[in-house]
Amino acid sequence: VQLQASGGGLVQAGDSLRLSCAASGRTFSSNAMGWFRQGPGKEREFVATIRWSGITYYADSVKGRFTISRDNAKNTVYLQMNSLEPEDTAVYYCAAGVPITTTLRDPYGYRYWGQGTLVTVSS
Repeated sequence: VQLQASGGGLVQAGDSLRLSCAASGRTFSSNAMGWFRQGPGKEREFVATIRWSGITYYADSVKGRFTISRDNAKNTVYLQMNSLEPEDTAVYYCAAGVPITTTLRDPYGYRYWGQGTLVTVSS
């Protein structure tokens, strides 16, 4: 599975941004796609995941501001980010895999990773 992330950029606090992650290859080998992020000097952290069933999961820090969705026909997952805060500044990575419930929010639960896309939120 190959993942291509796009949509990052420089925005101001309060602005919105939408990230996209297009999957190709053996997409049937994964049952979930998600987003993680890694801020300056921080570890990679979970942001959101969507299973092929449509069930979504969010980190508490983004719940209510971010929305993950998918377009099955395009094998693409989106992350709509609203009310962005400087603390959201990070490199955002899309991931795909077969995470179980206990690894859903853990990078080790995902086998495939895209290149990162940088999101910078200025105050």
